[in-house]
Amino acid sequence: MFGSLFRNPVRLLVALVALLVLLSLTVSVVPEDRQAVVVRVGEVRATKNAYKEGERFGQSGAGLLVTLPFADSVHLIDKRILGVNMERQQVLSTDQQRLQVDAFARLRITNPVRMYTAIRTEERLQTQLATILGSSLRNELGKRTFATLLSPERGAVMDNIQVALNREAQKYGAEIIDVRIKRADLPEGETLQAAYNRMRTARQQEATAIRAGGQREAAIIRGNADGEAARIYAASFGKDPEFYDFYRAMQSYRKTFLDENNRGGTSIVLSPDNEYLSRFRGN
Repeated sequence: MFGSLFRNPVRLLVALVALLVLLSLTVSVVPEDRQAVVVRVGEVRATKNAYKEGERFGQSGAGLLVTLPFADSVHLIDKRILGVNMERQQVLSTDQQRLQVDAFARLRITNPVRMYTAIRTEERLQTQLATILGSSLRNELGKRTFATLLSPERGAVMDNIQVALNREAQKYGAEIIDVRIKRADLPEGETLQAAYNRMRTARQQEATAIRAGGQREAAIIRGNADGEAARIYAASFGKDPEFYDFYRAMQSYRKTFLDENNRGGTSIVLSPDNEYLSRFRGN
């Protein structure tokens, strides 16, 4: 039989093609970044290179997969981290601010059998989770104020959304790794201008309160300083009234007869017997 095949090149070529077709239907290659689900007559029969937490690259079980031709079908499912981008949506916060929010999530398929049974393909899974992400985002931000998104509390909001989304993702054999808000903007137009006006008014009121507090503190400090100065003056006067009177008279003369540069030039006409000039007379 084999001799006749070698003598007839056409038969040999047909046999080789048939063998290659049979091998292609029997043996398939599962890459490192894919998980294989073997389905026979509509039922999952086996998996290969399924995700395991903590596995090392190159030791995950990828490679050749042998199946029954015409009976088994192999479905490859992504093993890498996938992204879910939510379409821009409008969210109403508790302080009645309408926000335009963009968000995204990162996920990994950890149970390929459940994922294939529940939703079949990664594209359908991403579409489904994008819808759930939008719903979770609206529910969570609907409990918060706009200022929350600008404060450290934003991290707690993201954690709550991730928990809610992960609860739904597990039904499809997936795990949510991270959820983040890319942008949260006020709508353009009168709504945005009104928000700016409210924010400006709030900041002006805060500045007025801070300024009033500063002025009050300054008045208290100034009053305490004046009181302390009066106390020191009184103590000095009590120790040597004559010297204190002389010192105060010299200060008064300087203020009266000298300008800012301590130069004379002021003309004052007074009687020689004027009490104000008593220190000039040596009394």
